[in-house]
Amino acid sequence: MSDEAKKDYVAAPAPNEQVLSAEEAATLAKPPRARVEDAAEETLRESMERKRDYLEGFLQKKPEEASASGPGGALQDAVIAALKEIYDPEIPVNIYDLGLIYGVEVDDESDATITMTLTTPHCPVAETMPGEVELRASSVPGIRDAEVVLVWDPPWGPDKMTDEARLELGML
Repeated sequence: MSDEAKKDYVAAPAPNEQVLSAEEAATLAKPPRARVEDAAEETLRESMERKRDYLEGFLQKKPEEASASGPGGALQDAVIAALKEIYDPEIPVNIYDLGLIYGVEVDDESDATITMTLTTPHCPVAETMPGEVELRASSVPGIRDAEVVLVWDPPWGPDKMTDEARLELGML
């Protein structure tokens, strides 16, 4: 083997690492070695005791102020409650539980957008129901404007009804 092959190779230092010369390294004191005697003796009971209550800060934190608009906001809940007062004239169930309302969105300017469908395109209330929904949603205090978007896709089916509506209609 040649002399070059016998040399020990050392990885190059990182760019932000300070490199010491051999003389500087020789002047540094060696760090102390860890010894078993130096370890803190802790009994099993002390190690099993609860040191800190991790839930304390969590339990004492007050809930953040919820936005009035947006998903789960007070205005959205109020619009949904108003829509639950509108009943289908042919079926004694409100249109929300019947599954005719696909979505209720309230934006930051308090404008409500209701996406809905009807049981069939030839429904006898096809001309009046969207207007009633818009009127009822816009009458909710805090709502600036309401818009109804009537869609046919996906089509309505009995699977869109809530369990309460199914129970009322004897379908459970």
